Amino acid sequence: VWNHIKENSVEKGIYIDCVNGFSDHCHCLVSMGKEQTISKIVQMIKGESSFWINKNKLTEHKFEWQTEYYAVAVSESSIKNVRNYIYNQENHHSTQQQYCDELDEFVEEFGLKPVNE
Repeated sequence: VWNHIKENSVEKGIYIDCVNGFSDHCHCLVSMGKEQTISKIVQMIKGESSFWINKNKLTEHKFEWQTEYYAVAVSESSIKNVRNYIYNQENHHSTQQQYCDELDEFVEEFGLKPVNE
């Protein structure tokens, strides 16, 4: 799935530096073009990949991404750390907390608020 997302994104003009995830989520490090928006990129990645997953019957039931997503800007100096975090998802989540707990901790630690609040 991760390879498909990266390959298909190239066809759509989306540059994904790296992509990986765990059983309940996906991380993408994306370099956005000046005409691109986060919502449009997420819509294209999620829409096409769920279609592909269902077409190839990769899940027992119909697959759908959740409607929510989380996006954050990353400084140039942090890219190496972000790549390492993304590439090590399986190891990270086999020994660490669940994604939703991790996200809550991240939001609280940096004082972030969802856009819709």
